[in-house]
Amino acid sequence: MDVIVLGGGLMGSASAYFLARRGARVSLIERNLVGSGATVASFGNIRRTGRHLAQLPLAHRSLSLWGEADKMLGRDVEFRATGHIRLIFDEDGLADMRAYAEAARPWGLELEELTPREIRARFPGLGPDAIAASLSPYDGSGNPRLIAPAFAEAARKLGAEIIEDAEVETIRRTGSSFLVTTSKGPFAAECLLNTAGAWGARIAAQFGEAVPLDARGPQMGVTEPLPHRILPVVGIWTRDKNYGAYLRQVERGNIVFGGAAERVSVDLDPGHAAADPMRLPAQLRAVARLLPSIAQVAIIRTWSGCEGYVRDMLPVMGRSGTTPGLFHAFGFSGHGFQLGPGAGDAMAELITTGRCETPLDDFSIDRFHRVSANQSKK
Repeated sequence: MDVIVLGGGLMGSASAYFLARRGARVSLIERNLVGSGATVASFGNIRRTGRHLAQLPLAHRSLSLWGEADKMLGRDVEFRATGHIRLIFDEDGLADMRAYAEAARPWGLELEELTPREIRARFPGLGPDAIAASLSPYDGSGNPRLIAPAFAEAARKLGAEIIEDAEVETIRRTGSSFLVTTSKGPFAAECLLNTAGAWGARIAAQFGEAVPLDARGPQMGVTEPLPHRILPVVGIWTRDKNYGAYLRQVERGNIVFGGAAERVSVDLDPGHAAADPMRLPAQLRAVARLLPSIAQVAIIRTWSGCEGYVRDMLPVMGRSGTTPGLFHAFGFSGHGFQLGPGAGDAMAELITTGRCETPLDDFSIDRFHRVSANQSKK
């Protein structure tokens, strides 16, 4: 093989597909089922609003690929460019939105500012007390249950080897290649791509690269089906984490929601987080600020996942700083769903050509070494 991809979430499956499309021989190794980890627990938000500015080139690249996903993968992954609206309820939120809109404009993101009257006219029932909102009309949502398996199956059709239910036992650099022994046998390749999500820091540490990453689980929920009336993904501009809720309505009518609940620490062994029903009432109060009618709706399921949060909230992407042939794409800190296709395409370009048209320097794993070196000098 040319490349072993460790981790079968959205980043890993997308990377395997784009690598195979570029002609690389690929083995993707997943310890459970493809897409069964953080990806399937995701909210499904495809947004650029509010991202760190350095992420916007990658987010633009990814949005273009989301738009091509159905044709590219041969199935509907339920990407809908219904827009992303963020409601504003106070002057601090309004100031933050305007400052971000101004800063993001040179990076290619145009946000429309809506007045209260425009919100009521275009999105009835949302945020009746909102004083303003931002709208990004080309963003939207996708189905977290469909996207990773779709990428993996498309990669398989291009010749990639997809290995599921395979526990990784050892990873070794042997000469000019990597040897990965698993419960389903050994695999060798010239390059190793670490897309192991919350477990990615453990793999990096084996090659002398420490990443300050915490594993945490969000709290998500979904309502009973209702008439389909809410088109955009709905969020909020706020400095108060207790009100940082978000929601979207799927075409089947259910309203998916999250935020406004502190993410809980997750033990990576076994790596499962559970939703806490005691935190649901406060979470729903925050969601009801965005959509008051949700207070009358039945909640049919809650869940959590296991996500890797890097201390600076930026992903780790690019070449290893210690080991030739090793690459990383992990630690997307709870906002990687939108970036998934772009990240996979960017990593495939980097691995197969040695360069990447999308700037990745801000995500280099070397940034942690540079910080440690500067601190030691002081």
